[in-house]
Amino acid sequence: MITAALVKELREQTGAGMMDCKKALTETDGNLEKAAEYLREKGISKAAKKSGRIAAEGLVEAYISEDGKVGAVVEVNAETDFVAKNDEFKTFVADVAKQVATTNPATVEDLLAEKSNSVEGKTVQEVLIEKIATIGENMSIRRFKRFETTEGMISKYIHGDGKIAVLLNTTNADEVLAKDICMQIAAARPEFVDRASVPAERVEKEMEILKAQAMNEGKPAEIAEKMVQGRIGKFYGEICLVEQPFVKNPDEKVSKLLEAKGASIVEFARFEKGEGIEKKEENFAEEVMNQLK
Repeated sequence: MITAALVKELREQTGAGMMDCKKALTETDGNLEKAAEYLREKGISKAAKKSGRIAAEGLVEAYISEDGKVGAVVEVNAETDFVAKNDEFKTFVADVAKQVATTNPATVEDLLAEKSNSVEGKTVQEVLIEKIATIGENMSIRRFKRFETTEGMISKYIHGDGKIAVLLNTTNADEVLAKDICMQIAAARPEFVDRASVPAERVEKEMEILKAQAMNEGKPAEIAEKMVQGRIGKFYGEICLVEQPFVKNPDEKVSKLLEAKGASIVEFARFEKGEGIEKKEENFAEEVMNQLK
């Protein structure tokens, strides 16, 4: 059964019309992922990739060691945006980022079980529970990423008072170049460093979609194949950092910028607060009326 909620979710993911979404779900037996691919193949979908609704509150933060050799980026979620402005919450998130960089836990569960570096005699979990009690909102450490280098440099960039955080590992880059690359990552949302980093199955799926698009335009199979080869470059240009146009000079690719400086990118992480989490919508007026009753 194709529910209204399923149609709504597909519409939010793809930007396609309601009837097109319903037809796509019907054609694919309600499979959301296949329906999104169906819309793209028909040229209906406006989005090249899924983008989760950004609704959860909290902060993303990063920490870099004094020598610039170790860094970590974390996301800690809360229920409302008021908490993100709370100094006690900000300090806790900063402490968590430093803890990750210092102790190198494997998972969030391992991190929570560790002895806190900021509060003596307590685990990170116990400190978190105390913050929940004193601040008055449920909070959770959602994720983290940690980089370490011996030859290069770890850099960070925080945008929008903790809405976006970037962690970058480079070699032969100066601070100005590293900051420019961090801002590029924040603004352009690359997924991979270069073509070699893109999983083969991701490329194969994209080529299938591009071929279906071309054939739906009425092109013969052999022409469609050639069109795919031409269009796949645009795909790489969107998701690969080094192939993106440099935001400060769109006539120049990031790869050329790095080449001119003799620098290279080892890895990066981009955390956006609440990405992929759908927050429950609250009707506060209705809630108050229910309480009065």
